[in-house]
Amino acid sequence: MGSLMASSATITLAFAIILFSLPSEISANHYSYSSPPPPKKPYHYPSPPPPSPSPPPPPYHYPSPPPPPKKPYKYSSPPPPYPHPHPHPHPHPHPHPVYHSPPPPPPPKKPYKYPSPPPPVHKPYPHPHPVYHSPPPPPKKPYKYPSPPPPVHKHPYPHPHPIYHSPPPPVHTYPPHVPTPVYHSPPPSPHKKPYKYKSPPPPPHYYYKSPPPPPYHY
Repeated sequence: MGSLMASSATITLAFAIILFSLPSEISANHYSYSSPPPPKKPYHYPSPPPPSPSPPPPPYHYPSPPPPPKKPYKYSSPPPPYPHPHPHPHPHPHPHPVYHSPPPPPPPKKPYKYPSPPPPVHKPYPHPHPVYHSPPPPPKKPYKYPSPPPPVHKHPYPHPHPIYHSPPPPVHTYPPHVPTPVYHSPPPSPHKKPYKYKSPPPPPHYYYKSPPPPPYHY
């Protein structure tokens, strides 16, 4: 009896575990439907890291030629003294005299890569007395207003004895051999009344006289 109860309890427990482990939906009519499995999410692979900027390539260095081997520098000996007019041998000559060779010639210069600039343009020396030509004057336009008459030349010092000339006599309108005609006015008409106002007397005969000379100052 005890074993039967124990086995029924075990079966009930197992059935309950199975029931709770399975997904289910209980509707209003108490029908149980198994829900579909959830859709699988697409697997996203981790994106690769962005490429790191590559460093610039190192500048290309052309292999330079090896430097020429240095020659041992030899100091040139001082110039010999001025020859004595009466040379005499040294009392104690050097047992091993050292003779120095002249300095080696300078190494040849390498040709210059860049072309040399053109030679300067030869300009002659300026003329000692340059002649400058002025431009031609512009054409003159006709002047609108007439120019004034030239000034009358007046002598700075008056003449001590000036000579005054009388004006010339009147010009004859007739030739000399024809007498000057005399015109007489007609007599007054008797029907006219005499004129109240008398005519002015004729002007006296004018004689052309030269003006008197100015007083002379001694």
